This record gives sequence, C-alpha cells and structure tokens, in this order.
Amino acid sequence: MKKKKQINEIYITRALAILGVLIVHSTSTSIGELDTGSSVYGIYNFTNIFFKFGTPTFIFLSSFVLFYNYYHKNITKDLLIKFYKNRLLYILIPYFIFSLGYYWFLYQPYFPYMTTEEIIENFISKLLMGKAAYHLYFVFISIQLYLLFPFLLLLFKKVKGLGRHAVWIGFVIQWGFVLLNREYFHITLKGSISLSYMAYYFLGIFVGIYYNQIIEFFNFKKKRLFSKAGLAAAAIWGLWIISASSYVYLWYWTRVTGNWADSLLYELTWNMHTYLSAIILMQVSYIIFAKFPTWMTNRLIHLGVVSFGIYLIHVFLLDFFRAWLPQTGNPIFYHFKILALFLLVLFFSWMIVGIAVRSSKYAWILFGATPKNMPYKQKEKQAESNIHLEGKKSYTIGR
Repeated sequence: MKKKKQINEIYITRALAILGVLIVHSTSTSIGELDTGSSVYGIYNFTNIFFKFGTPTFIFLSSFVLFYNYYHKNITKDLLIKFYKNRLLYILIPYFIFSLGYYWFLYQPYFPYMTTEEIIENFISKLLMGKAAYHLYFVFISIQLYLLFPFLLLLFKKVKGLGRHAVWIGFVIQWGFVLLNREYFHITLKGSISLSYMAYYFLGIFVGIYYNQIIEFFNFKKKRLFSKAGLAAAAIWGLWIISASSYVYLWYWTRVTGNWADSLLYELTWNMHTYLSAIILMQVSYIIFAKFPTWMTNRLIHLGVVSFGIYLIHVFLLDFFRAWLPQTGNPIFYHFKILALFLLVLFFSWMIVGIAVRSSKYAWILFGATPKNMPYKQKEKQAESNIHLEGKKSYTIGR
C-alpha cells in the first residue's frame, strides 16, 4: 500500500503544545507566591490555566498519527510485533531513564532515612504510576494507550462505520470513568490512568480515520467561510472562547476567594477547554504553515520534532534555573524573572535535545525517536522549482 503523506503541520501543533506545557510549569510557583489581590494576579492565573492544553493535545496527536498511518493497512502479526517493538522501545527506555534520574534528583535527600529496600520499592511504585516526577504521568499514559492501540485498531477495522461514532464513544468512556471514580473507585491518582483522557484519544481516532474527508476543516480558506466546514469552525471557535473563559474564571474565583465549586465543574470546564483547544491548535497550525515566513515555520516544526525530549528534560532545567535566578522583592524584576525562566528553559532544553538528535544516532535512548527525514517547509521559489521539474518529468514520461 502507498505510504501515507507526511503531515508537517502536526509538528507545529506539537510545538504549540510544548510551549503550553512550559508556560504552565514556568508560572506554577507564581500562583502561590503572589498575593491574590495583586493587579497582575489575574494575568498569572490566565497563563497558568489557559495553557493547560499541552498534555491533552499530545494525546490527541498520538492517536491521530497512529490511526492515520495504520487504519488503512492490512494488519498482520509481523506489523503488530514491529509496532510494539518500535513504539514501546522508543518510549519505555527514555521513560525508565528519566524516572530514575528524577527520582534520584528529587528524593536523594530522604535516602539516609530509608533502607535500600524502601528506596527500591518506592521507586518502583512511582515508576508504575508515572510519579517519579510530576510531569511523567503523560509518558505513563502514553504507554497505556500504546498497549491499547492494536486492540482498538482491530475493533474499528472490524466494525465498519464505528469510526463515525468515535467522538461520542470517547466522551462516554471518559465521563463514565469520572463518575464511577467519584462514586465508587475513589482513585486519587486518576490523572495517571488513560481512561481520564479517552475523549482526546477517540477524537484522534476519528480524525485519523477520516482525515482526507475533513482536511478542509483544518486547512481553512477565507472563501470557504460560509461552507459547512467554515460554519463548523466558527461554532467551535465560539465554544472554545466560552469554555476557555469559564475555565480560567472558575480557577480565578477559587484562588481569590478560597471557595470551591463541585469537582465535576472543574472537570467539565477543563475537558471542554482542552478538547476544543486541541482542535483549534491543529487548525492554527495549518494557518501558520501556509502564512508564516518559512524560517519561522521551520523553527516551529523543529521544536515539534524534539518536543518529546523537551518534555522529558525541561523539569530538570526548570528547577535548576529557579534556584539559579536571583530572588527579588521588586515586582518589575519578578515579572522579568518569570519570563526569563520560561525563555531559559525553552532555549536550553531545545538546544540540548536538538544537538543530541543531530549528532548521535543513539539520542533516542534518552529523548525518543524522531523522523528519519526532518520535515520542513520549502521556500516558495524552491517549491515552485520542484513543481516545475515534476511537471517536466511527467511530460517526458507521457511522451
């Protein structure tokens, strides 16, 4: 079967998602440090809450890429073995290494008060729940979803038309788990369980299966403003603005007043905001790819390519630069410090992973796999030249 066309725009979506992760983590301590009556508290609350679309977007993209690449293939035993070997190898080894590193980095001060057996048992328990560091739960969830993928792929291939129902099925599974956990299971670490993200995963299934039919929605043009795709996009953007505003304000109200609403309201506003954000970010990625300068687009594509490695390493750098940057009571310098923290973590994590990937074929051991051929956007003149050459080639063959 013909190899699927590489979708360069998804690397831009990954870049936007990792930027969201870095913004949230860079502002996390500010929420506790600043006075809730401060004139800038609302701004910090906004950046800390609005940009929480990173992990859900990564989950959506993972599912989308898998179903886009595999759904129309003939599923064989060899294909499944290769899938498990490649996917789990490229995620399990980096996950184990970084879990071990973060565990040592964060818990080493407690080792003198623990026996060797307790240290090992504690590490294993955190490894098995993605809790060696606060951000590794995403990798743990990804492992769960990779294990589920072949079974879901076979199910959606076997039951014709099931893909059309993937969106609502995902919501039913996710919210069924949320409600059952609230009433019966009482799992405190539900964020480390893949069932908490099934709406995003099944959205990826739907988009992956029907991508060629719905590409018009993402690759939006002004002339299609009043088409079905245009009206659907307008509706989603409207709902996104409402859900984002609700989610941000709910947390602002909670943090300022100290009062809490029903837990389901936080779950609902988070779910709707991040779900719609994943769709919006992908649409924005197509706009960026089409409209932004080539150099800027290619920088974002590269950021997306190395985003998994950045995700793994950035907390080390975040803690280092938090300790390294000077403490200050001056409000102006404080804001510059937070901005500097974000920029330093972005720059150095990007540089470290980028150099490793470019200079060593074994970089995957730490930072996961990257494409064999680096995706990029051609310059307009280069693209026109390629089209011209392809046209001449076709003409010659035709003769």
